[in-house]
Amino acid sequence: MNDAPAAPSVVAMGVFDGLHRGHQAVIDQLVELAATHQALATVVTFDPSPAVVLAPDKAPSQIATLDQRLEGLADLGVEQTRVLTFDEALAKVSARDFINRVLVLELSARCVVVGEDFHFGHHREGTVALLSEVGAERGFSVVTAPLHGEGERWSSTSVRAALARGDVEGASRVLGHAFTLRGSVVHGDARGGELGFPTANLAVSPDQALPSEGVYAGAAYLEDAWWPAAISVGTRPQFYEHGELLVEVYLVGYTGNLYGFNLDVAFLARLRDQQTFASVKKLTAQIERDVAETQRIFAQLSNSDARLLR
Repeated sequence: MNDAPAAPSVVAMGVFDGLHRGHQAVIDQLVELAATHQALATVVTFDPSPAVVLAPDKAPSQIATLDQRLEGLADLGVEQTRVLTFDEALAKVSARDFINRVLVLELSARCVVVGEDFHFGHHREGTVALLSEVGAERGFSVVTAPLHGEGERWSSTSVRAALARGDVEGASRVLGHAFTLRGSVVHGDARGGELGFPTANLAVSPDQALPSEGVYAGAAYLEDAWWPAAISVGTRPQFYEHGELLVEVYLVGYTGNLYGFNLDVAFLARLRDQQTFASVKKLTAQIERDVAETQRIFAQLSNSDARLLR
């Protein structure tokens, strides 16, 4: 942590996994407060999530990569982001020390925005009340961000629950954008190419949240453009009894070599469950229908829907 003087800032703290609509409302509030205070809109976030260190057996899967979070925060108007590596050493820092070292000395906080249930510091001793108490001593105010939602609270937990059901449209409603995987293309066994639909195998983190097994209509971002993409999340039961769980993406109309590329793959709609067929011919016929439906869904994206493909 840097003890050098910093420009005044208004700070929001949290993991912000997925940057769902609740997070977006908090960041909008942050940006407005920063303008009022003539300060930098600043986010303090953690990588990995504190739960990975404090309760690894219960740690939730991640909705977005760190790079996706940082890009999303910048798009929302955040001017600087401090990423703190959450490890056992940081977990032992007291809440007061954290406030003084990070918020006061490093960031010159004039105002801090947190959720009403936010906790931080050793043994989660840091509360909104403590933050307000220290803020009164050190010259910053505290704003409590309300819960946001339509019928139910917008939360990372609700996004993961929707994905677990395969409800990618429900996840997108909470996120305010399509659930999007980011990963590199790696070599597979070329089954898709043999069937006439060469797929890109997407390598993702073991901690990455995935939609439940099935076939999805989506879009993949490559070469500054979105391509319609039929996506399979599954173990390829047609060919393997106990196959590895893979994310396979067929970019409709793309003919180039994808190996080594990084792809953003957005999920738009669930098409069907994983299944086996009486013959490879029938499997191929079903894939053709999946691709046609993917193209139809992609073609129907209106200008307003295009915001889903951030």
